[in-house]
Amino acid sequence: MIERTIKNNIVPLLDGQKAIIIMGARQVGKSTLLHQIFDSRQDVLWMNGDESDIRELFSDISSTRMRAILGNHKILIIDEAQRIPDIGLRIKLITDQIPNVQVVATGSSSFELAAKVNESLTGRKREFQMFPLTFGEMVNHTNFIDEVRMIPHRMVYGYYPEVVYNSGDERAILKELSESYLYKDILSLDSINKPDKLVRLLKALALQIGGQVSYNEVGNLVGLDSKTVERYVDILEKSYIIFRLTTFSRNHRNELKSSRKIYFWDLGIRNAIIGNLAQIENRTDVGELWENFAISERMKQHVYTSSYAQTYFWRTRLQHEIDFIEEEDGHLRAFEFKWNEKKANAKCPMSFKSAYPDAEFSVITPKNIEEFLGL
Repeated sequence: MIERTIKNNIVPLLDGQKAIIIMGARQVGKSTLLHQIFDSRQDVLWMNGDESDIRELFSDISSTRMRAILGNHKILIIDEAQRIPDIGLRIKLITDQIPNVQVVATGSSSFELAAKVNESLTGRKREFQMFPLTFGEMVNHTNFIDEVRMIPHRMVYGYYPEVVYNSGDERAILKELSESYLYKDILSLDSINKPDKLVRLLKALALQIGGQVSYNEVGNLVGLDSKTVERYVDILEKSYIIFRLTTFSRNHRNELKSSRKIYFWDLGIRNAIIGNLAQIENRTDVGELWENFAISERMKQHVYTSSYAQTYFWRTRLQHEIDFIEEEDGHLRAFEFKWNEKKANAKCPMSFKSAYPDAEFSVITPKNIEEFLGL
């Protein structure tokens, strides 16, 4: 079993007073993680919000009845908690009225679960985000050399646990993940009025990884106005499918000040969406895949380590560009990503170097990915 980094963040908080909320897309391993942590304990009660009788149980429950249901259990696990109406108030009731019981809840759509728990559980919870497997987790599971060799494979099929565990069945699994699970929570939202166009939008975004995204242009492609595109992009981001980078600017002349790039948390999902699972040697988008791979791995690391680094990209009107910028404690780090190791000597754009002379600059290839990811 692959050890998940997030486990070390959660275990020290067990048997405490605060609820633990774990959010992440379906099938990233939330339930498996909880089984790893709790299966050896006899004082855990499991519930699943996808089950109708569990939702009915919580519909009008009192602290007295909840005590009777919990019995001698010290941990209550609620999987897919966002499916339970007013779940924030229900968890608050347990946390406030039954202080010897700790709630651990998972959710696959942060916009639903967060809206339901944030106000009700202010000061009473700890939140965690969970993603598909990481390069670092696989290095710890196998070894560094083997995982570096697997990078081309991961850039095509991604890091979803079921994909990693079932070598040879990647295509069938990704088809199911991208068609059945990916939209399960999103398309149930009342705010999604045009689900077919949401799917087309996601495909359009998948074809633009590594490039600037214009909501107006994408909207024209899929038949949505720019405000609806922005709202749908926000939902896709809060569903842990994509994430955005905005431009870095200190008001120097020619710097772009309001643009964005969009990347995918998992490249297997991205490639399945566009219907291209060809191997790396047969692709024309390998540079974009490498950029997405490296940046998404770094972003997962930031989340798991609770980093305060702010992340951006940089571009000027003259098309000078840096792929990835981090700012932390007043210090700038700039990164370019090159799949071709012969381009590892690429130079920092003089316009950036002149504007930010104290910034560090690095070129990241598969040969030095461990430096970028701190391994």
